[in-house]
Amino acid sequence: MIPVQTTHDDAPDALKGLFGEIGDLKRVRSAGRHGTVATRLFRAAWSELVAGAPLPEVARRITAQALAAARLGDIDRPLLIEAGLPAAEVNGVLCRAVEEISAPVPEPLRSALVSAIAVPGPGRPADLPRFVGQLEDQPRAGVTCPGRPRIVLEPAENHAEHCLVVAVYGVILAPRYGADPATVFLAALAHHFHNAGMPDSGFTGEMLLGDHLGPVMQHFVDDALGSLEPGLRRRVAEARECLADAETPEGRAFHAADVVDRVMEIAQHLRSASLTMDVVLGDMALVHDGPVKPFHDRVLAEMRIP
Repeated sequence: MIPVQTTHDDAPDALKGLFGEIGDLKRVRSAGRHGTVATRLFRAAWSELVAGAPLPEVARRITAQALAAARLGDIDRPLLIEAGLPAAEVNGVLCRAVEEISAPVPEPLRSALVSAIAVPGPGRPADLPRFVGQLEDQPRAGVTCPGRPRIVLEPAENHAEHCLVVAVYGVILAPRYGADPATVFLAALAHHFHNAGMPDSGFTGEMLLGDHLGPVMQHFVDDALGSLEPGLRRRVAEARECLADAETPEGRAFHAADVVDRVMEIAQHLRSASLTMDVVLGDMALVHDGPVKPFHDRVLAEMRIP
């Protein structure tokens, strides 16, 4: 089981940097692999759940994989094994990545996630519910407000990416609220079921639909739920009950994770737009130390770059 604790001693602002790195998995891609890391982790989570893997194990394993990927990108277990590394060395690399990034995560959850990254996931079925691909293809609305033009931010995240990142945040935030991490994880994975078939028009569209919003959303939620086998369908429906409000521990953990991702996604776009060369060359050491750095510096100075 994923440990649950009820302490509120850990300052949530310590998690901001960690969440920023996890959120960037919506933008990490590599050759020969479909979609972003976040998209593929969403697919992996549903693959394992459909195959019957225990929910707490799936929540722990996918969260640990997200933490490792936040530092390693697409250098994952299959790639390292393909490169010929022994299993023990592969585990060492992955565990170091999780340990390095997870300092703000409270114990005993942190140790549980470090342990989880060392356990390979189960084999996954080829067939997935239709809603998985639909959510991968469905872009988020951007910034909308009734009566105002939409602010479109490109590249737009998709709903699979958003749901996966909220699920991972939810597991990490669950101890703060005394919530069951597995329930929060599953609720987050399924909280945009309606957008599998319903394009996202944001707050503006929801207000214009008025009284029709509930029935329209429920139609597509029912369609997604109907594609699951009865046991998993029941578990997903139960987990989704916490979406209605923030009156339960699970509801608070989910809504905290959801609002953090919604706002930090916009912050990422603003951060990119305000990036300066001082940060790139100074703080980030784009031209980094090495035997040819003096030559690099001379070339840039001669060409007056930047």
